[in-house]
Amino acid sequence: MSHSTNLLTGGQVVSRVLKAHGINTAFSLAGVAHAQVLYAMHDDGFNIVSSRNETATVAAADGYARVSGKVGVAMIVGYQGMPNVLGGVRTAQLACSPVVLLVGLTAAQVAESGDEETNDGLDMIKPFVKWAKAVPAADRIEEYLNAAIRAATSGRPGVAVLGITQSQEAAQVDPSKVTALAPTLAKPAEASSAGIAEAAALLAKAQRPLILTGSGAALSGAAAPLQALANDFGIPVFGHALGRGLVAEDMVHGFPWAFAQVAAKDADVVVVAGMRLTQRIGFGMPPRFNKDATFIQIDIAAEELGRNRPVDLGLAGDAAASLTKLHQALVAAKAPKTSSAWVNAATAGRAERIAELSTAKADGPLHPLRIGAELKDLMPEDAILVVDGADIYNWMSSILRVHRPRSYMDHYPLGSMGVGTPLALGGAAAAREESQETGKPTRTVVLVTGDGAFGFYPAELNSFVLAGLKVICIVANDGAWGTEKNAQLNSRGMTVNCELGFCDYHLMGDVFGCRGEKVVREDELRPALQRAFAADQSTVLNVITDPDAGIERKKDPRLQMVTFEDLQVSLKARHAPSVA
Repeated sequence: MSHSTNLLTGGQVVSRVLKAHGINTAFSLAGVAHAQVLYAMHDDGFNIVSSRNETATVAAADGYARVSGKVGVAMIVGYQGMPNVLGGVRTAQLACSPVVLLVGLTAAQVAESGDEETNDGLDMIKPFVKWAKAVPAADRIEEYLNAAIRAATSGRPGVAVLGITQSQEAAQVDPSKVTALAPTLAKPAEASSAGIAEAAALLAKAQRPLILTGSGAALSGAAAPLQALANDFGIPVFGHALGRGLVAEDMVHGFPWAFAQVAAKDADVVVVAGMRLTQRIGFGMPPRFNKDATFIQIDIAAEELGRNRPVDLGLAGDAAASLTKLHQALVAAKAPKTSSAWVNAATAGRAERIAELSTAKADGPLHPLRIGAELKDLMPEDAILVVDGADIYNWMSSILRVHRPRSYMDHYPLGSMGVGTPLALGGAAAAREESQETGKPTRTVVLVTGDGAFGFYPAELNSFVLAGLKVICIVANDGAWGTEKNAQLNSRGMTVNCELGFCDYHLMGDVFGCRGEKVVREDELRPALQRAFAADQSTVLNVITDPDAGIERKKDPRLQMVTFEDLQVSLKARHAPSVA
């Protein structure tokens, strides 16, 4: 703190600028590097969430940003922390999460000329983020922090890194030079009127239109126009990543992409709104889609249009603004209303098999689908669902549905195992802040993770407790790296380096101050989940699941929600076997 009431510390400037942007939560690996900022945040009433690993710090800020729609703020020390942070940074960047990472740097005047590190403390991270700069002087902190926030939030959002030294945070700044006013950001761009008219004409003639929504649609706030398009014109909406829940997954208007993707090949006109056509979407190519389907793509980043496959109509613009105009154009044209019955017909075989497995009773280890079946019944519709792992990620994708915007997270697109735990931490922090601001009850956060994935960041259970946050953590324990084990069994009839053993993960909950329970039998699962939902603290449920369930998934296409066969190198033609 400053010794003069007429001056501010650099740390106070940071805190006040963030407050001006409506940010009230920050994530920090303790460290002395940002002491002055932490003091100021404490005085300004921030929710300060501690973490135990630099990647987890950024992943928690990422989770906060995905759920809240605000900028996630993470703070680490640079010299030792930078190598550890890269996984979290890359995950947030690829997920298009607006995150500002404050990195504590060594002051230039004390940097050693013979040190093994370069004298640019940000060089390691620059290739992986949108923007990275160091504050040149304490009286320019506000300018540079606003620039970082603008970089993180403009266009396609991502990670902005701001380097700042301890001396700058402790330095005294003339308050007359600090406005603490959030600068006005540019209005989102809209697609051209001519392009919208062309898109409306194509949709009006479609027999089986389909809209695909990804994180970009969620980031733009496109729920309302998507719901209008689905309700007024019967266009089914398939959600992926943060795009799930923009239209409630009622299996009439809204569907999860992973489950419903088998119907995509029947669509004749496909609108891709704020979604990248990557491997998870089959690159938008056959066999996932009909080779004669008409593609309309809407994206804020013009360079995304036509990537991986040609599109018939590319519309550069904000998803929400463009979809609103598209709905208006369809209303004006009195376009006919279609039906999503073709989606349900295409997915009937999948739904039947999943229902059969999820309701089957087991004498021994329970099928992992039983976890999803019980959660589907017990979770509130506004719950925040986080899924991590491989086999269990696939099973949950087949059965759980998302009903609200910004209510779903997983470890893709990077696929960095383990980040689900800190994502859940950030989601819980965002839920608390929302409750504080609105007076509504705090939304429930449920993390379903595999035993392998859980092992990466289990110390973040301590973060849940220290921050007073409640997360229901369900570890699906099949005693192995299940996907790899079953792939080896399927191809070679043997396994190498895949076994983990049935560890007592629930005891880690006890160690870090959470509730811990082990579930072995079918009749134990529902009561244990009910106790977890009713508890006033975080719970770790160690659920022993059937180790043979994964091999069944490998052999039955109806159970394959996540496929890896349509890699670009497949048959050197981006072609793969169809899904069932």
